[in-house]
Amino acid sequence: MPIYEYECKACGHRLEKLQKISAPPLTDCPACEADGLSRLVSAAGFRLAGGGWYETDFKSGGKKNLAGDAAGSGDGKAPAKKDGAAA
Repeated sequence: MPIYEYECKACGHRLEKLQKISAPPLTDCPACEADGLSRLVSAAGFRLAGGGWYETDFKSGGKKNLAGDAAGSGDGKAPAKKDGAAA
């Protein structure tokens, strides 16, 4: 459920309300009890996380989710061969 932000046009009181998308907007101000609430447009409060998103999203430092890193050490190099091993 999204969190909606409201502001009263009569007294300036602001509030946030967790509501279903299908719920009607609030109209009565809880502070002054006037019929002056209006829904504000604000930034969405969600984050895309998990597999399938861009590798640079929400990363810090040198962390990356590259397909080749799943089985290896993450440096992209093949494992070194031991001395005397046949090629």
